[in-house]
Amino acid sequence: MTDTPDRPNRLTYAEAGVDIDAGNALVDRIKPAAAATARAGSMAGIGGFAGLFDPRAAGYRDPVLVAATDGVGTKLRIAIDTGHVDGIGQDLVAMCVNDLICQGAEPLFFLDYFATGTLSVEVAARVVEGIARACSASGCALLGGETAEMPGMYADGDFDLAGFAVGAVEREGLMPRATRPGDALLGLASDGVHSNGYSLVRRTVSRAGLDWASRSPFDDPAASLGEALLRPTRLYVRPVLDSRGQAMRAACHVTGGGLTENLPRVLSPGTGAEIDLDAIPLPPVFDWLIRTAGLAQGEALRTYNCGIGMVLAVAPEEAEALAERLANTHGERVVMLGRVSDGEGVSYCGTLG
Repeated sequence: MTDTPDRPNRLTYAEAGVDIDAGNALVDRIKPAAAATARAGSMAGIGGFAGLFDPRAAGYRDPVLVAATDGVGTKLRIAIDTGHVDGIGQDLVAMCVNDLICQGAEPLFFLDYFATGTLSVEVAARVVEGIARACSASGCALLGGETAEMPGMYADGDFDLAGFAVGAVEREGLMPRATRPGDALLGLASDGVHSNGYSLVRRTVSRAGLDWASRSPFDDPAASLGEALLRPTRLYVRPVLDSRGQAMRAACHVTGGGLTENLPRVLSPGTGAEIDLDAIPLPPVFDWLIRTAGLAQGEALRTYNCGIGMVLAVAPEEAEALAERLANTHGERVVMLGRVSDGEGVSYCGTLG
């Protein structure tokens, strides 16, 4: 269709709020970051209608595909308000790939969804470049994604994120395996609040009369509160995949619901968990959040990770050797957290902090 005197082109898509040129500029900018994540099995770069991956080229014989999706929750609000968006991409990747490894799966590829009212190429690129760095650290390819510019749906400067990860595991390597009373529970330390409980974090900060630029009341005095609370979710992919074997029965990513709600998801029927809270060195951020909000211990344990981001159930005779390997090879801070017990659910002894 061509413009005619009786049908002039009076309105453009850009005038309606969608800038196609900005979207193309973003794709051009992030292509190198995505290309740097290529791994065995990757078949094409970003820009097509769909991403391609060949599991056979990745070395799999009889793979079971494992998929996970997640977002970053209201932690995103802090990142947007402070402008510190570079680490939020790691949160997005970690929330997905840390779930995959609990099934014994190796992350193969990742896709992201970035939605905003008005596209800022600079902001979106910083987010996606963070996603690419986390993908590289996790050994998975950033295979593609979607950028949606939706004027009227988001306030000025706001955006939202979702992530999608696919992994694979040989059929005989699927987890969790059967847990048994007496199995040891190893806790791998978190790097802070990670990406759950931030609605309560934000309410607590407001009640304390602080803002994101305030000096952190619990961390490095040189860091602002916003920076301290934006520490990215820790990536557990390499240490957990390196620990796979018959000695490891199960892995549990401690997300929303904390230890209380997440551990039962990977324990066999008829088995529960006994946790020694005195063994957990409570990080200062949680001590401050619990005291400032006046949280009961049970509420804290159902809301936050409280310093433990991943739990491994392992054969008791292998626990000490595995803990040493995790510490020495991968730099993990490992806690002898407790044991698998008879019965079901999670029971605690001791006191947080």
